[in-house]
Amino acid sequence: MKFIDEVSLNGKTVLIRVDFNVPLDKGVIADDNRIRAALPTLRYILDQGAALVICAHLGKPKGVPVPELSLAPVARHLGELLGMDVPLAPDCVGQEVERLVGALRPGQVLMLENLRFHAEELGKTPEARGDFGKRLASLCNVFVNDAFGVAHRPNASVVDLPAHAPICCAGFLMKKEWEYLQMAIASPERPYVAISGGAKVSSKLAILKNLLGKVDHLIIGGAMANTFLLALGHAVGNSLAERDMLDEARVILDEAKAGGVVVHLPTDVVYAHSVEDERPAGTCPVDSVPEDAVILDVGPQTVKEYCSSLRSARTVVWNGPMGLFEREAFAEGSLSLCRCIAELEDARTIVGGGDTDAVVHLAGLADRFSFISTGGGAFLEFMEGKELPGFKALKEYSK
Repeated sequence: MKFIDEVSLNGKTVLIRVDFNVPLDKGVIADDNRIRAALPTLRYILDQGAALVICAHLGKPKGVPVPELSLAPVARHLGELLGMDVPLAPDCVGQEVERLVGALRPGQVLMLENLRFHAEELGKTPEARGDFGKRLASLCNVFVNDAFGVAHRPNASVVDLPAHAPICCAGFLMKKEWEYLQMAIASPERPYVAISGGAKVSSKLAILKNLLGKVDHLIIGGAMANTFLLALGHAVGNSLAERDMLDEARVILDEAKAGGVVVHLPTDVVYAHSVEDERPAGTCPVDSVPEDAVILDVGPQTVKEYCSSLRSARTVVWNGPMGLFEREAFAEGSLSLCRCIAELEDARTIVGGGDTDAVVHLAGLADRFSFISTGGGAFLEFMEGKELPGFKALKEYSK
Protein backbone atom coordinates (compact mmCIF):
# COMPACT_ATOMS: atom_id res chain seq x y z
CA MET A 1 0.00 0.00 0.00
CA LYS A 2 1.35 3.40 -0.99
CA PHE A 3 0.89 6.44 1.25
CA ILE A 4 0.44 10.04 0.23
CA ASP A 5 3.90 11.18 1.38
CA GLU A 6 5.42 8.74 -1.13
CA VAL A 7 3.73 10.38 -4.13
CA SER A 8 4.63 13.54 -6.04
CA LEU A 9 1.64 15.91 -6.03
CA ASN A 10 3.06 19.17 -7.39
CA GLY A 11 1.05 20.42 -10.34
CA LYS A 12 -1.31 17.44 -10.17
CA THR A 13 -5.07 17.32 -9.79
CA VAL A 14 -5.73 15.22 -6.71
CA LEU A 15 -9.11 13.60 -6.03
CA ILE A 16 -9.58 12.59 -2.41
CA ARG A 17 -12.31 10.39 -0.96
CA VAL A 18 -13.12 11.54 2.57
CA ASP A 19 -15.71 10.57 5.17
CA PHE A 20 -17.70 13.74 5.72
CA ASN A 21 -20.91 11.93 6.68
CA VAL A 22 -21.48 14.29 9.59
CA PRO A 23 -24.69 14.77 11.62
CA LEU A 24 -26.83 17.73 10.61
CA ASP A 25 -29.34 19.58 12.78
CA LYS A 26 -31.61 21.69 10.58
CA GLY A 27 -28.83 22.12 8.05
CA VAL A 28 -26.19 22.93 10.67
CA ILE A 29 -23.28 20.55 11.33
CA ALA A 30 -23.68 19.17 14.86
CA ASP A 31 -20.29 17.43 15.06
CA ASP A 32 -17.37 18.23 12.76
CA ASN A 33 -14.83 15.71 14.11
CA ARG A 34 -14.77 13.76 10.85
CA ILE A 35 -14.05 16.91 8.88
CA ARG A 36 -11.26 17.99 11.22
CA ALA A 37 -9.73 14.51 11.06
CA ALA A 38 -9.13 14.95 7.32
CA LEU A 39 -7.57 18.44 7.57
CA PRO A 40 -3.92 17.30 7.80
CA THR A 41 -4.22 15.41 4.51
CA LEU A 42 -6.13 18.22 2.79
CA ARG A 43 -3.63 20.86 3.88
CA TYR A 44 -0.71 18.68 2.83
CA ILE A 45 -2.14 18.27 -0.67
CA LEU A 46 -2.59 22.03 -1.05
CA ASP A 47 0.85 22.77 0.38
CA GLN A 48 2.36 20.40 -2.18
CA GLY A 49 1.05 22.59 -5.00
CA ALA A 50 -1.84 20.45 -6.18
CA ALA A 51 -5.40 21.26 -7.19
CA LEU A 52 -7.74 19.49 -4.78
CA VAL A 53 -11.04 17.80 -5.63
CA ILE A 54 -13.01 16.35 -2.71
CA CYS A 55 -15.64 13.62 -2.93
CA ALA A 56 -17.80 12.31 -0.09
CA HIS A 57 -21.28 11.15 0.79
CA LEU A 58 -23.85 12.38 3.27
CA GLY A 59 -26.74 10.34 4.65
CA LYS A 60 -28.70 7.75 2.70
CA PRO A 61 -30.30 9.41 -0.33
CA LYS A 62 -30.77 6.01 -2.07
CA GLY A 63 -29.40 6.98 -5.46
CA VAL A 64 -31.43 10.13 -6.09
CA PRO A 65 -30.70 13.80 -5.32
CA VAL A 66 -32.13 14.90 -1.96
CA PRO A 67 -31.72 18.65 -1.31
CA GLU A 68 -31.56 18.15 2.45
CA LEU A 69 -28.53 15.87 1.97
CA SER A 70 -26.53 18.23 -0.19
CA LEU A 71 -22.91 18.69 0.86
CA ALA A 72 -23.34 22.48 0.67
CA PRO A 73 -23.14 23.04 4.47
CA VAL A 74 -20.11 20.76 4.62
CA ALA A 75 -18.36 22.74 1.87
CA ARG A 76 -19.08 26.00 3.69
CA HIS A 77 -17.77 24.67 6.99
CA LEU A 78 -14.68 23.18 5.39
CA GLY A 79 -13.99 26.54 3.78
CA GLU A 80 -14.09 28.16 7.21
CA LEU A 81 -11.67 25.58 8.61
CA LEU A 82 -9.26 25.90 5.69
CA GLY A 83 -9.61 29.69 5.49
CA MET A 84 -10.44 29.62 1.78
CA ASP A 85 -13.33 29.29 -0.62
CA VAL A 86 -14.57 25.72 -1.18
CA PRO A 87 -17.16 25.82 -3.97
CA LEU A 88 -19.55 22.93 -4.43
CA ALA A 89 -20.02 21.37 -7.86
CA PRO A 90 -23.62 20.69 -8.93
CA ASP A 91 -22.86 16.97 -9.29
CA CYS A 92 -19.97 14.55 -8.89
CA VAL A 93 -19.72 13.45 -12.54
CA GLY A 94 -20.71 14.96 -15.89
CA GLN A 95 -19.56 17.66 -18.30
CA GLU A 96 -20.05 20.58 -15.91
CA VAL A 97 -18.03 18.82 -13.24
CA GLU A 98 -15.28 18.09 -15.77
CA ARG A 99 -15.24 21.76 -16.77
CA LEU A 100 -14.97 22.95 -13.16
CA VAL A 101 -12.21 20.46 -12.36
CA GLY A 102 -10.34 21.42 -15.53
CA ALA A 103 -10.41 25.08 -14.50
CA LEU A 104 -8.85 24.42 -11.07
CA ARG A 105 -5.41 25.84 -10.40
CA PRO A 106 -2.82 24.62 -7.88
CA GLY A 107 -3.90 25.55 -4.39
CA GLN A 108 -7.62 25.67 -5.26
CA VAL A 109 -10.34 23.35 -3.94
CA LEU A 110 -13.58 21.99 -5.36
CA MET A 111 -16.01 19.74 -3.52
CA LEU A 112 -18.17 17.36 -5.54
CA GLU A 113 -21.82 16.86 -4.67
CA ASN A 114 -23.00 13.83 -2.70
CA LEU A 115 -21.71 10.60 -4.29
CA ARG A 116 -24.78 8.70 -3.14
CA PHE A 117 -27.04 10.82 -5.32
CA HIS A 118 -25.96 8.18 -7.86
CA ALA A 119 -27.17 4.61 -7.29
CA GLU A 120 -24.00 3.24 -8.91
CA GLU A 121 -21.93 4.36 -5.92
CA LEU A 122 -23.61 1.74 -3.73
CA GLY A 123 -23.79 -1.04 -6.31
CA LYS A 124 -23.24 -4.47 -4.76
CA THR A 125 -21.35 -5.81 -7.80
CA PRO A 126 -18.90 -4.34 -10.34
CA GLU A 127 -21.67 -4.56 -12.93
CA ALA A 128 -24.08 -2.59 -10.73
CA ARG A 129 -21.42 0.03 -10.08
CA GLY A 130 -20.93 0.31 -13.84
CA ASP A 131 -18.33 2.81 -14.95
CA PHE A 132 -19.03 5.24 -12.08
CA GLY A 133 -15.62 4.68 -10.51
CA LYS A 134 -13.96 5.11 -13.90
CA ARG A 135 -15.76 8.42 -14.47
CA LEU A 136 -14.59 9.66 -11.08
CA ALA A 137 -11.03 8.53 -11.79
CA SER A 138 -10.99 10.52 -15.04
CA LEU A 139 -11.11 13.72 -12.96
CA CYS A 140 -7.64 13.27 -11.45
CA ASN A 141 -3.97 12.45 -11.85
CA VAL A 142 -3.78 11.09 -8.31
CA PHE A 143 -6.46 9.47 -6.15
CA VAL A 144 -6.16 9.55 -2.36
CA ASN A 145 -8.41 7.47 -0.11
CA ASP A 146 -8.66 9.02 3.37
CA ALA A 147 -12.14 7.72 4.23
CA PHE A 148 -11.63 4.96 6.79
CA GLY A 149 -15.28 5.26 7.83
CA VAL A 150 -16.31 3.60 4.54
CA ALA A 151 -13.25 1.39 4.05
CA HIS A 152 -15.43 -1.67 4.77
CA ARG A 153 -17.89 -0.76 2.02
CA PRO A 154 -17.39 -2.05 -1.55
CA ASN A 155 -18.53 1.30 -2.97
CA ALA A 156 -17.48 2.56 -6.39
CA SER A 157 -15.43 5.40 -4.88
CA VAL A 158 -13.68 2.92 -2.56
CA VAL A 159 -12.91 -0.10 -4.76
CA ASP A 160 -13.48 0.86 -8.42
CA LEU A 161 -12.02 4.34 -8.49
CA PRO A 162 -8.50 3.17 -7.46
CA ALA A 163 -8.56 0.57 -10.23
CA HIS A 164 -8.80 3.31 -12.87
CA ALA A 165 -6.80 6.16 -11.30
CA PRO A 166 -3.29 6.74 -12.73
CA ILE A 167 -1.90 6.76 -9.18
CA CYS A 168 -3.66 5.82 -5.93
CA CYS A 169 -2.54 6.01 -2.32
CA ALA A 170 -3.78 6.32 1.27
CA GLY A 171 -4.03 9.64 3.09
CA PHE A 172 -2.65 10.41 6.53
CA LEU A 173 -5.87 9.44 8.31
CA MET A 174 -6.01 6.04 6.60
CA LYS A 175 -2.31 5.60 7.36
CA LYS A 176 -2.87 6.35 11.04
CA GLU A 177 -5.86 4.00 11.24
CA TRP A 178 -3.84 1.26 9.56
CA GLU A 179 -0.83 1.67 11.81
CA TYR A 180 -2.69 1.79 15.12
CA LEU A 181 -5.21 -0.93 14.39
CA GLN A 182 -2.67 -3.21 12.75
CA MET A 183 -0.52 -2.81 15.85
CA ALA A 184 -3.48 -3.76 18.05
CA ILE A 185 -4.04 -6.92 16.00
CA ALA A 186 -0.51 -8.01 15.14
CA SER A 187 2.03 -6.51 17.55
CA PRO A 188 0.48 -5.13 20.77
CA GLU A 189 2.59 -4.31 23.78
CA ARG A 190 1.57 -6.34 26.81
CA PRO A 191 -0.35 -6.54 29.03
CA TYR A 192 -3.08 -6.06 26.42
CA VAL A 193 -6.60 -5.21 27.62
CA ALA A 194 -9.66 -5.16 25.35
CA ILE A 195 -12.86 -3.51 26.56
CA SER A 196 -16.12 -4.44 24.87
CA GLY A 197 -19.44 -2.84 25.69
CA GLY A 198 -22.64 -1.89 23.95
CA ALA A 199 -25.89 -3.72 23.59
CA LYS A 200 -25.44 -7.06 21.86
CA VAL A 201 -23.09 -10.01 21.99
CA SER A 202 -24.23 -10.96 18.47
CA SER A 203 -22.80 -7.75 16.97
CA LYS A 204 -19.47 -8.24 18.76
CA LEU A 205 -19.14 -12.03 18.55
CA ALA A 206 -16.58 -12.07 15.74
CA ILE A 207 -14.40 -9.39 17.33
CA LEU A 208 -14.50 -11.15 20.71
CA LYS A 209 -13.42 -14.44 19.16
CA ASN A 210 -10.63 -12.77 17.19
CA LEU A 211 -9.31 -10.91 20.21
CA LEU A 212 -9.33 -13.96 22.49
CA GLY A 213 -6.13 -15.19 20.92
CA LYS A 214 -4.44 -11.83 21.29
CA VAL A 215 -5.40 -10.14 24.58
CA ASP A 216 -4.47 -10.80 28.20
CA HIS A 217 -7.63 -9.30 29.71
CA LEU A 218 -11.15 -8.88 28.33
CA ILE A 219 -13.46 -6.43 30.08
CA ILE A 220 -17.16 -6.72 29.23
CA GLY A 221 -19.80 -4.15 30.05
CA GLY A 222 -22.98 -2.60 28.71
CA ALA A 223 -26.11 -4.60 28.02
CA MET A 224 -24.03 -7.33 26.38
CA ALA A 225 -22.65 -8.15 29.84
CA ASN A 226 -26.20 -9.17 30.83
CA THR A 227 -26.05 -12.05 28.37
CA PHE A 228 -22.82 -13.30 29.95
CA LEU A 229 -24.25 -12.92 33.45
CA LEU A 230 -27.33 -14.86 32.39
CA ALA A 231 -25.10 -17.55 30.87
CA LEU A 232 -23.40 -17.90 34.25
CA GLY A 233 -26.72 -18.38 36.02
CA HIS A 234 -27.34 -14.86 37.34
CA ALA A 235 -30.83 -13.39 37.05
CA VAL A 236 -30.95 -10.08 35.17
CA GLY A 237 -34.61 -9.14 35.74
CA ASN A 238 -36.15 -7.39 32.76
CA SER A 239 -32.80 -6.23 31.41
CA LEU A 240 -31.86 -6.44 27.75
CA ALA A 241 -30.16 -9.78 27.12
CA GLU A 242 -29.82 -12.12 24.14
CA ARG A 243 -31.14 -15.40 25.41
CA ASP A 244 -30.40 -17.09 22.08
CA MET A 245 -26.71 -16.24 22.55
CA LEU A 246 -26.17 -17.94 25.92
CA ASP A 247 -24.33 -20.90 24.42
CA GLU A 248 -22.08 -18.57 22.43
CA ALA A 249 -21.34 -16.59 25.57
CA ARG A 250 -20.36 -19.78 27.41
CA VAL A 251 -18.09 -20.78 24.52
CA ILE A 252 -16.32 -17.42 24.71
CA LEU A 253 -15.83 -17.82 28.46
CA ASP A 254 -14.54 -21.38 28.03
CA GLU A 255 -12.15 -20.40 25.22
CA ALA A 256 -10.87 -17.47 27.26
CA LYS A 257 -10.16 -19.72 30.23
CA ALA A 258 -8.40 -22.27 28.03
CA GLY A 259 -6.28 -19.52 26.47
CA GLY A 260 -5.34 -17.88 29.75
CA VAL A 261 -7.37 -14.74 29.07
CA VAL A 262 -8.88 -13.14 32.18
CA VAL A 263 -12.50 -12.12 31.55
CA HIS A 264 -13.89 -9.34 33.75
CA LEU A 265 -17.67 -9.11 34.15
CA PRO A 266 -19.72 -6.76 36.34
CA THR A 267 -19.93 -7.64 40.02
CA ASP A 268 -22.49 -4.93 40.78
CA VAL A 269 -24.91 -2.96 38.64
CA VAL A 270 -27.02 0.19 38.60
CA TYR A 271 -30.64 -0.52 37.75
CA ALA A 272 -33.99 1.17 37.18
CA HIS A 273 -37.52 -0.20 36.88
CA SER A 274 -37.86 0.92 33.28
CA VAL A 275 -35.49 1.89 30.48
CA GLU A 276 -37.36 5.21 30.34
CA ASP A 277 -36.58 6.08 33.97
CA GLU A 278 -34.49 9.19 34.47
CA ARG A 279 -33.18 8.11 37.85
CA PRO A 280 -31.72 4.82 39.11
CA ALA A 281 -33.78 2.71 41.50
CA GLY A 282 -30.64 1.36 43.16
CA THR A 283 -27.33 -0.47 42.99
CA CYS A 284 -26.94 -4.16 43.80
CA PRO A 285 -24.57 -7.12 43.43
CA VAL A 286 -25.12 -9.21 40.30
CA ASP A 287 -26.35 -12.14 42.39
CA SER A 288 -29.30 -10.17 43.78
CA VAL A 289 -30.83 -8.27 40.86
CA PRO A 290 -34.56 -7.63 41.52
CA GLU A 291 -37.06 -9.38 39.28
CA ASP A 292 -38.41 -6.10 37.88
CA ALA A 293 -34.99 -4.47 37.45
CA VAL A 294 -33.56 -3.13 34.21
CA ILE A 295 -29.75 -2.96 34.39
CA LEU A 296 -28.57 0.32 32.84
CA ASP A 297 -24.97 0.72 34.05
CA VAL A 298 -22.14 -1.06 35.81
CA GLY A 299 -21.80 -0.33 39.52
CA PRO A 300 -19.01 1.47 41.43
CA GLN A 301 -17.37 -1.73 42.66
CA THR A 302 -17.21 -3.01 39.09
CA VAL A 303 -15.57 0.22 37.95
CA LYS A 304 -12.91 -0.16 40.66
CA GLU A 305 -12.20 -3.72 39.58
CA TYR A 306 -12.05 -2.78 35.89
CA CYS A 307 -9.70 0.12 36.62
CA SER A 308 -7.49 -2.14 38.72
CA SER A 309 -7.08 -4.52 35.79
CA LEU A 310 -6.09 -1.59 33.56
CA ARG A 311 -3.34 -0.10 35.72
CA SER A 312 -0.53 -2.21 34.26
CA ALA A 313 -1.86 -2.23 30.68
CA ARG A 314 0.44 -1.26 27.81
CA THR A 315 -2.22 -1.61 25.08
CA VAL A 316 -5.93 -0.84 25.53
CA VAL A 317 -8.61 -1.11 22.85
CA TRP A 318 -12.06 0.13 23.86
CA ASN A 319 -15.27 -0.33 21.91
CA GLY A 320 -18.68 0.14 23.47
CA PRO A 321 -19.97 2.04 26.53
CA MET A 322 -20.60 0.45 29.92
CA GLY A 323 -24.21 1.58 30.18
CA LEU A 324 -26.89 3.96 28.94
CA PHE A 325 -24.43 6.86 28.95
CA GLU A 326 -26.77 9.14 27.01
CA ARG A 327 -28.60 9.70 30.30
CA GLU A 328 -26.62 11.39 33.02
CA ALA A 329 -27.92 9.05 35.72
CA PHE A 330 -26.46 6.02 33.94
CA ALA A 331 -23.29 7.53 32.48
CA GLU A 332 -20.93 7.23 35.44
CA GLY A 333 -19.71 3.72 34.64
CA SER A 334 -18.62 4.75 31.14
CA LEU A 335 -17.19 8.09 32.26
CA SER A 336 -15.27 6.59 35.18
CA LEU A 337 -13.73 3.95 32.94
CA CYS A 338 -12.87 6.68 30.43
CA ARG A 339 -11.08 8.70 33.11
CA CYS A 340 -9.21 5.61 34.23
CA ILE A 341 -7.93 4.87 30.71
CA ALA A 342 -7.02 8.52 30.16
CA GLU A 343 -4.76 8.41 33.24
CA LEU A 344 -2.62 5.59 31.85
CA GLU A 345 0.74 7.13 31.05
CA ASP A 346 2.61 4.25 29.43
CA ALA A 347 -0.14 2.62 27.39
CA ARG A 348 -1.31 2.94 23.81
CA THR A 349 -5.01 3.62 24.17
CA ILE A 350 -7.30 3.14 21.17
CA VAL A 351 -10.99 4.01 20.97
CA GLY A 352 -13.34 2.74 18.25
CA GLY A 353 -17.03 3.22 17.53
CA GLY A 354 -19.32 6.22 17.56
CA ASP A 355 -20.80 5.68 21.03
CA THR A 356 -17.38 5.19 22.62
CA ASP A 357 -16.08 8.27 20.82
CA ALA A 358 -19.09 10.16 22.23
CA VAL A 359 -18.23 9.04 25.78
CA VAL A 360 -14.65 10.26 25.39
CA HIS A 361 -15.78 13.65 24.12
CA LEU A 362 -18.48 13.86 26.80
CA ALA A 363 -15.72 13.38 29.37
CA GLY A 364 -13.60 16.03 27.64
CA LEU A 365 -10.67 13.63 27.42
CA ALA A 366 -10.17 13.12 23.68
CA ASP A 367 -6.65 14.55 23.82
CA ARG A 368 -5.65 12.01 26.48
CA PHE A 369 -6.06 8.98 24.20
CA SER A 370 -3.43 7.73 21.78
CA PHE A 371 -5.90 7.29 18.94
CA ILE A 372 -9.62 7.64 18.31
CA SER A 373 -10.72 5.72 15.23
CA THR A 374 -13.03 7.51 12.80
CA GLY A 375 -14.72 4.28 11.73
CA GLY A 376 -17.62 2.43 13.30
CA GLY A 377 -18.32 -0.59 11.13
CA ALA A 378 -14.85 -0.35 9.57
CA PHE A 379 -13.23 -0.44 13.00
CA LEU A 380 -15.25 -3.50 14.04
CA GLU A 381 -14.51 -5.42 10.84
CA PHE A 382 -10.81 -4.61 11.05
CA MET A 383 -10.71 -5.83 14.65
CA GLU A 384 -12.57 -8.97 13.55
CA GLY A 385 -9.55 -9.73 11.38
CA LYS A 386 -11.24 -9.01 8.06
CA GLU A 387 -9.42 -7.39 5.16
CA LEU A 388 -11.29 -4.17 4.38
CA PRO A 389 -12.17 -3.53 0.71
CA GLY A 390 -10.70 -0.02 0.93
CA PHE A 391 -7.28 -1.28 2.01
CA LYS A 392 -7.41 -4.22 -0.39
CA ALA A 393 -8.01 -1.91 -3.36
CA LEU A 394 -5.16 0.41 -2.36
CA LYS A 395 -2.79 -2.54 -2.04
CA GLU A 396 -3.88 -4.01 -5.36
CA TYR A 397 -3.80 -0.85 -7.45
CA SER A 398 -1.00 1.22 -5.91
CA LYS A 399 1.32 2.05 -8.80
